[in-house]
Amino acid sequence: MGRSGLPAGGHRVGDANHSHEEKGAVDGEEWIWQDQHEIDHLCKLYRARHPPPWCHDQDTFMENYFTSQRDNIFRNVEVLIYVFDVESRELEKDMHYYQSCLEAILQNSPDAKIFCLVHKMDLVQEDQRDLIFKEREEDLRRLSRPLECACFRTSIWDETLYKAWSSIVYQLIPNVQQLEMNLRNFAQIIEADEVLLFERATFLVISHYQCKEQRDVHRFEKISNIIKQFKLSCSKLAASFQSMEVRNSNFAAFIDIFTSNTYVMVVMSDPSIPSAATLINIRNARKHFEKLERVDGPKHSLLMR
Repeated sequence: MGRSGLPAGGHRVGDANHSHEEKGAVDGEEWIWQDQHEIDHLCKLYRARHPPPWCHDQDTFMENYFTSQRDNIFRNVEVLIYVFDVESRELEKDMHYYQSCLEAILQNSPDAKIFCLVHKMDLVQEDQRDLIFKEREEDLRRLSRPLECACFRTSIWDETLYKAWSSIVYQLIPNVQQLEMNLRNFAQIIEADEVLLFERATFLVISHYQCKEQRDVHRFEKISNIIKQFKLSCSKLAASFQSMEVRNSNFAAFIDIFTSNTYVMVVMSDPSIPSAATLINIRNARKHFEKLERVDGPKHSLLMR
């Protein structure tokens, strides 16, 4: 939440239908996710955002925002995501608004998780990025006390924004260790090279397990962008995306609806395993992983037999 607000034509960072190159600038933007009961698996959170500040007097807008709506906005908040423009010329004022948010969080939602994005890092000279980010991170952690904040450097022109949002979603999953254990068991049972779990709306990777080393460290973001663009093409034809199989001489990749909140991607390199067998395994695992999405779900795991 900065005085610059969200520019006209900007998009939400978590927009499921746009790649990072298409995202508008998000400097000075704040996301507060409110959950009226509990955070369910994969962050089905209620997002409360201030209305677009079309007025030109951003200082007045911000002051009114904190005074007239303070209690309603900051009550029952589970997550605060605050975005700083790394090139802001009024850093002191930006920090003032951030601290106002923290005061409201402490008063109304002391257990909320705090995340800060230091955005537009691509505009900083490459040899200065590490130093500037470290300094900003230290300042934010000091100002956030007694709350703890996690900081990410981000840019719309590389994978950092995608990684930041994936990390945030990952930290909000209540039973992530149990999920990862079962995903590992599932991958080993079906003899997959790699299994990825995507959040259904944004196609952010929330968990994965690989049995074989993969060369491309940016593959998650690439896959996500490809599928999002394909989903967008489907929607333009009034069709819905459900599943996909990609096969060549080296591997076969299966992407399919897994649970009500996720897609799964299974990568196989063994040519002796037919597609039908992999699809049956995915179908049979759905019911088990659906149960894991409940916070109070079963404690038993998917065991190898």
